[in-house]
Amino acid sequence: MRPFSIKAKLGTLVVISVFITTGLLMVALRTETELRFITVFSMIATLLITQFVAHGLTAPLDEMNTVAKGISHGDYTRRVSGADRRDELGDLASTINRMADDLEAEDRHRKELIANVSHELRTPIAALRAVLENVVDGVSPADPETMLTALRQTERLGRLTETLLDLSRLDNGVVPLRSRRFEVWPYLSGVLKEANLASSRRGPISGSGHHTRTDVHLHLDVSPPELTAHADAERLHQVVANLIDNAVKHSPPHGRVTVRARRGPGSESLDLEVQDEGPGIPEQERHRVFERFNRGTAQYPHGPGSDGGTGLGLAIARWAVELHGGRIGVAESARGCLIRVTLPGTPRPRH
Repeated sequence: MRPFSIKAKLGTLVVISVFITTGLLMVALRTETELRFITVFSMIATLLITQFVAHGLTAPLDEMNTVAKGISHGDYTRRVSGADRRDELGDLASTINRMADDLEAEDRHRKELIANVSHELRTPIAALRAVLENVVDGVSPADPETMLTALRQTERLGRLTETLLDLSRLDNGVVPLRSRRFEVWPYLSGVLKEANLASSRRGPISGSGHHTRTDVHLHLDVSPPELTAHADAERLHQVVANLIDNAVKHSPPHGRVTVRARRGPGSESLDLEVQDEGPGIPEQERHRVFERFNRGTAQYPHGPGSDGGTGLGLAIARWAVELHGGRIGVAESARGCLIRVTLPGTPRPRH
């Protein structure tokens, strides 16, 4: 039992009350004081001590009740004092404060999500509406170039919808993991070919941004060439495609993006790296690059021909990696940005 727990305090209160009553009784016997006076004095002293102890217990509860009512009405700014108490009330105050912090963060993220989604939808819708209005009003002819502009905005809306659906599945935990064994070289080679093809056609690579970079060279480095891995190929495709998309956007003109694959420490595990030659990510921002709608604070974060993306690609990549039980993060690099992915491979049998 804690030395300052509520049980200890109540026990101390009982001991003190008995001690006071016994002491006054002994005084009455020695001084021949009437018993009724001793009883009155004992009751008054006990009530005063009980009131003092009860106030110390009920005052924090009243404050917690007030803060809890505020939280139930959407006020997440208030906190309970006394979290440093060394008793059960201190633990309860700490728990309520942590809950308020979590609810405040969730409320802030919800508002940011609504604001960012509204902004992302507004831009392509406004552009698409302008194109169609010009065609209807006869300002612009309905030629292939004009229709291509409208198609690009429609594709951007479709990509945003797909990424939001992915995030919805992420939050609801309804995405199954279908892992299998595959050869890494032909698999990654196919992903890079799709990335080059999508860039040349000015189409999407994945659920992230929309770039039209055709000057960036993609290089694949797999060692050993016969390397195999065990993972969900579709989810890993999301990871690699989004990392390539992000690296291409931040590459300098005629830059190079390298995708490296090595054998991990476990059975059919995989160490994957994607490196560009761009400005890199400042150390103080590395913990935020995988947050939703985060686009960084670089002055010129995107290369020529990029629309900046939605800021969801790396968030989806992290989700897909964590779904495998792996790790993803920004690693130290002498040049550019280096993102390292580790997948655990074949699950260990349970005994």
